[in-house]
Amino acid sequence: MSNNEEKKTRTKKYEANYAVIDDEKEVKLSRTKHKDNDLELNDDVKKVKKSTRTTRYEKDESNKESDEKDLSSLKDDNLLDEKDDSIVRARGRGNKKKHLLRNILIGMFLFFVATFLFLFYGPWHGFRDFWITTAMTTMHHQYLAKWFYSDKTIAEVMNKNKVVENKEKIDTSMVEIYDEENITSVYKDIYDKQVLEHEKGQPYKYFKVEGYNFDAYMVAIYDPSKIKVVHTKNLWDEGQFLVDMARENDALVAINGGAFEDINGLSNGGKPKGILIKDGQIIQSSRNYDHGGGVIGFTNDNKLFLGDMSASEAIANGVRDAVEFGPFLVVNGNPSFIQGNGGYGIHPRSAIGQRRDGIVLFLVIDGRRIDSMGAGMKDLTDIMVKYGAWNAANLDGGNSSVLVINNEIVNRPLNWDNMEQTRPIATGFILTK
Repeated sequence: MSNNEEKKTRTKKYEANYAVIDDEKEVKLSRTKHKDNDLELNDDVKKVKKSTRTTRYEKDESNKESDEKDLSSLKDDNLLDEKDDSIVRARGRGNKKKHLLRNILIGMFLFFVATFLFLFYGPWHGFRDFWITTAMTTMHHQYLAKWFYSDKTIAEVMNKNKVVENKEKIDTSMVEIYDEENITSVYKDIYDKQVLEHEKGQPYKYFKVEGYNFDAYMVAIYDPSKIKVVHTKNLWDEGQFLVDMARENDALVAINGGAFEDINGLSNGGKPKGILIKDGQIIQSSRNYDHGGGVIGFTNDNKLFLGDMSASEAIANGVRDAVEFGPFLVVNGNPSFIQGNGGYGIHPRSAIGQRRDGIVLFLVIDGRRIDSMGAGMKDLTDIMVKYGAWNAANLDGGNSSVLVINNEIVNRPLNWDNMEQTRPIATGFILTK
């Protein structure tokens, strides 16, 4: 073979080899392209998937937000419904309470009206009689009876309720003045013991008395010779408080005495009503017939004297100190007859009495209070009899009732204005030192 032919042959082999190489390159290139395409496709797929996931996530988030909004809206609606229901229920409860309160008020009003009608106009006349007698025995509040009852009814009630006084002439000889040396330790009852049991030389004994609907205060005085009448220092012009009279007269004990002029409730207590005798001298002789009774005082032999008589007759009977008031509760050991409730109503009260042994009893009862309504004539009489009074009489009452011991008021006086105070008065009885 010639050189040219060999050269051509080698050339063809090189070309064939290059062709194969080129084909392999193309295949590789093609594969690379396919691979790149696959990568690009994968990237696109991934992008699509990612986009899809993102879209789904956003959609889910959107749906979640929507659901949350719907749930929140539903909760708000539920809360509103619950609030509305709560308001409705609250209104319902409020209406029920209003209806209940209204029914209670109506019931109370009807009960009050029924009770009022029953007490004032019912078949039982106890309250009616109490109301009329209490009002008619005041100085300035009789209208409380006249508002509700006719003059005829008032007159009938007052006539059925009265004190029928014991008109016996008092016998002071039945009283023997207490001798402390002959004191006995044998007592008739607990009331006798309350009076008699005391220290030797003690001028008086103070103790409280039990009452059903009142507070009562008693002083037992062992030497009646030291009991005097006292009057305001500005007699006929101006009254004084009893505590001031007691202080000025150096008194151990003091109790209010007789009545005084009190026109329209404007009096200052300076002008006494009825007889006034002091130290055997007639200070005033005009009579006072408003309250029955009469002269209430002590004789020269220190015995309590009661009598329906003039001032000069009292002096003739040996009276040294006296006021005028009444009614008399016990005379010569015999109590007056109390018809009905006595006709004097229920008020603060004062009374004076003397036992057969000469011991004098001062008694004051609080009234016009929820815890101490006051007392009637029967209450006073019962207490005096219980503690052995042989003679006893009612003194001025109401806001004048006051008991003073060692310059202090021991009871609880209450006036018509519901103030805890007494008032200036004209006279009283005192225990001197």
